Amino acid sequence: MAPADAPDRGPAQPGEGSAPPRERTIRSFGTRGHRSDRAREICERLLPRYGIAPTNGPVDLPAAFGRRARTIVEVGFGMGETTAEIAAADPASDFVGIDVYPPGVARLLLRIEQRGLTNLRVIQRDAVDVMREMIRPDSLDAIHVFFPDPWPKKRHHKRRLIQPPVAALFASRLVAGGYLHCATDWEAYAQQMLEVLSAEPRLANTADGFAQRPAHRPLTKFEQRGLALGHRVWDLVFVRRGA
Repeated sequence: MAPADAPDRGPAQPGEGSAPPRERTIRSFGTRGHRSDRAREICERLLPRYGIAPTNGPVDLPAAFGRRARTIVEVGFGMGETTAEIAAADPASDFVGIDVYPPGVARLLLRIEQRGLTNLRVIQRDAVDVMREMIRPDSLDAIHVFFPDPWPKKRHHKRRLIQPPVAALFASRLVAGGYLHCATDWEAYAQQMLEVLSAEPRLANTADGFAQRPAHRPLTKFEQRGLALGHRVWDLVFVRRGA
């Protein structure tokens, strides 16, 4: 994954409904072969405490947190810096971070332990599989997708996370009025996201095009340096239409 002060870059690919059959699902992440002994030790020690075990059926999120609360999923949390900050700033809500990479999972688990966060859980699995199999329809108040891998080469664009099947899947998991918030520092990907999300009939844009950065998304050190150099970040915030 990226260093801890880099934008979080995320996981996987397609979804449900109009999604292609499972055997044709394309992952938006590459395979990473090494896993440090330190990351393995942290995951073995802390995942049973702060993780939600992957299942092939819907998970009972209120039971996982011991309460019923507003529930937000972050898809692809990188090293977890932003995830931990958001959860710490909103203790009344429950957060689920999904990622596949052991170093990032280990880092976020340590952040949870060190900060004593009781409203944040981790699932180590491909995010689209989690959304499809573990998350019930009409159950999430928000989904965050911050700085997913832009796959800048044209031949790799099919690996990008935000495509029509995934937009449909994410929309189906939101409650009416729930929001999907995406952010990227790649303009071409931002334009693709805008086109894809605008075409999803269950989603409505909250802005005329791109949105201002909502207060709930903190700036990373990497982003602050980029903005100082004149770089841009594009935010998109769409809400699930009512029934």
